[in-house]
Amino acid sequence: MKRVEKLFLAFSILGSVIIFILLAPMVLILFMTNPIQIGETLIDPEILEALLTTITAATIATISALIFGTPLAYIFARKEFAFKNLLESLLNVPLAIPHSVAGILILLAYHSGSSIGGILSKLGLVIEDSFWGIVIVMLFVSAPIFISSARSGFSMVNETFEHVARTLGAGHFKTFFTITLPLAFRSILSGAIVTWARAVSEVGALLIVAPYPKSIALLVIERFESFGLSAAIPITALLLSVGIIVVLTLNYVLKR
Repeated sequence: MKRVEKLFLAFSILGSVIIFILLAPMVLILFMTNPIQIGETLIDPEILEALLTTITAATIATISALIFGTPLAYIFARKEFAFKNLLESLLNVPLAIPHSVAGILILLAYHSGSSIGGILSKLGLVIEDSFWGIVIVMLFVSAPIFISSARSGFSMVNETFEHVARTLGAGHFKTFFTITLPLAFRSILSGAIVTWARAVSEVGALLIVAPYPKSIALLVIERFESFGLSAAIPITALLLSVGIIVVLTLNYVLKR
């Protein structure tokens, strides 16, 4: 056997361990859940309400990341300024801290009794135990993913294209929307998909900031604690199916 073949054989054996650890639970739960259970899950009013709350909040958080994160990502990709690296690093901190810590930080900064939270409350945006609290939590934990992906996309766009467009009379805004944004679109779209998925999966920070109205991830925990493993399996299988669809969609976008 050639040395290279031995290398790939050894690596395949080692890699199969992590493949088994990751895929075994997914395959097992799909085999343990029959279509009738999934159907009953989809008509359960509490599950439907939690699912709608989660999808709506995650979508609003993702759109917010798109609106406010895209300009910031472009600035990071194109401009150099003081403390840029420090700012980029700090914006990635939510990805490196425990979810419970993120919840404490959000509650501390935006609760109704704080300076910022008091202003938000007057605008009707109460964070504690509210839908908007869910949105803020989801945005906090997922926006760094979008900013990083969009920044990478803008960095890969050759600045020569922008310079040529401007020399031909296009303004900065027209150049951005007709040249830069379309060329970076794949990275922006993939970042938005992962951002949405990350928002949907949040649990720890929501337990602290806004356990009500209940998100679908928190409902899984509640069903498990109240009724045991069997009660949590159908919802888990449903969310796993959604996750698989999201990942397949992401792979399709990246390989186009």
